[in-house]
Amino acid sequence: MFTKTFKQLSKKNVAIAGGKGASLGEMSKVGMPVPPGFVVTANAFDQFIKETEIDADIEAILKKVSHKDINSVDRSSNEIRAIIAKTRIPKDLATEILSEFKKLKSKFVAVRSSATSEDSKTASWAGELETYLNVTEKDVVKYVLKCWSSLFTPRAIFYRFEKKLHKTKVSVAVVVQKMVQSEISGITFTVHPVTKDKNQMVIEAGFGLGEAIVGGMITPDTYVIHKDDFSILDINVSRQSFAIVKTPRGNINKKLSKSAGGKQKLAGKQIVELAKICKKIEAHYRHPQDIEWALEKGRFYITQSRPITTL
Repeated sequence: MFTKTFKQLSKKNVAIAGGKGASLGEMSKVGMPVPPGFVVTANAFDQFIKETEIDADIEAILKKVSHKDINSVDRSSNEIRAIIAKTRIPKDLATEILSEFKKLKSKFVAVRSSATSEDSKTASWAGELETYLNVTEKDVVKYVLKCWSSLFTPRAIFYRFEKKLHKTKVSVAVVVQKMVQSEISGITFTVHPVTKDKNQMVIEAGFGLGEAIVGGMITPDTYVIHKDDFSILDINVSRQSFAIVKTPRGNINKKLSKSAGGKQKLAGKQIVELAKICKKIEAHYRHPQDIEWALEKGRFYITQSRPITTL
């Protein structure tokens, strides 16, 4: 068994599901609005590199890396990713992934890397590994392979050295989750990230898919909420020039007119509704959270929650 549904996972399963997968499992279990999905476990990646005998090659390349030399890091990353890209995934594993995909009854999924040393209170691989949106059944196995190889992007290799994880076995799981075609999406920090005020939470919101905010491509709206009575303390509206949206030709950056892009993204009632969900998640984890959310057809979904590592 190389896959586990979210319902079969909890926060105790970071070793097989990675930080992202374990967190989605935990939140599904306690009734948070998480879109359904499954995790291709880290054992699948370990089995893949062992069975295809590319583990020794990867090890040898990593041993030669001089992490202070950016060219050395880039070169190693290219070599390792090329090896993984041209290695065929074992048939039984591909069959299992496709069978789980069918059970989601969703034409499109998000395929996201989830490192097994990820999202602890001291280390977060946020932004180091890759995510692919609107993936179809035909391409899901190919993108699982791409997520595996993103464990060896230049940033991820450098991060290993920076966090002294280069001598630790780091593996990667892959989250495959029903795609939410969000009209609005964003991030919630359950403690004010700048003032560190524990009584305030900050919601950032933008039009379209969440990658625009997560990737720092747009300046989102910012709302500050008091956590005791959910009063909205501050609303800062930013004009957004484009939104990432799905089209039949794939994801595109859709240009927004001045008036459309300058609108407030969430109404007051929605801000309060989202703040209440996020407060519940923080209470469950008993630690300040950095939460990714999406709004589709008037419904909020939680697509990720990790501890805030900078407090």
